[in-house]
Amino acid sequence: MFSVLRRRSVKEEYMDDFTSGGEELTEALRHLRRLNRIFGASGPLLRGMNDLWVQSGKPKQLHVMDIGAGSGEINRYLLRWADRRGIQIRITLVDMTEEACREARRIFKDEPRVTAMRQNVFHIEKETADMLICSQFLHHFTDEELPDVTCHMLRSSRSGIVISDIHRHWISWSAVWLTAHLISSNRYIRHDGPLSVAKGFKSADWKRLRQALSHRGSYALKYSWKPLFRYSVVISKNEISPIQ
Repeated sequence: MFSVLRRRSVKEEYMDDFTSGGEELTEALRHLRRLNRIFGASGPLLRGMNDLWVQSGKPKQLHVMDIGAGSGEINRYLLRWADRRGIQIRITLVDMTEEACREARRIFKDEPRVTAMRQNVFHIEKETADMLICSQFLHHFTDEELPDVTCHMLRSSRSGIVISDIHRHWISWSAVWLTAHLISSNRYIRHDGPLSVAKGFKSADWKRLRQALSHRGSYALKYSWKPLFRYSVVISKNEISPIQ
């Protein structure tokens, strides 16, 4: 049964179909926030964020773009991280769907440091933000697409990018399948939750991406496994200058 997890699945998630959406997608975004809390999605991203911040000279002002942000709730934790370090942070949430942007604006309506915009990652201009982050976004792309989208995010940043994504493993697949069916009857959650694990990564996948990036620029990719079945990945631009 779990032999399908040996390689990354190429099936499309329902959320990748931008012709559908509406209230069902809005509900899915709300249920997804519960899943992310249960599985501690913020931890690996914050660890990677802290590592890249240190590499960048611990700047006291920071503009971060969250790509494929969904409703962006994970950035509540990023705001707290910045507050503890005395960082003046500005966060731009980027997503392809209006439903996600609308949810994000609702969640952060009283937070002036956070804005949301609907945009394709490939339309973001060069060095738009100090750092780009993405959580459970990269697995939506095939192995062939990964170098292109990663390089574009790197070009859109001044110092580098931080990635958090899922470890493809039978334990994580089983846990997500069970939890998704316990907490939601939404078809997006029940279909996309387990599939996102099947589209996730193993160590060899990050090594292949590192090799592909070595032919495209001067980048340093470091990854580490984090609970619960997540990877924290930091890709920095070599010889990065401290952020002013």
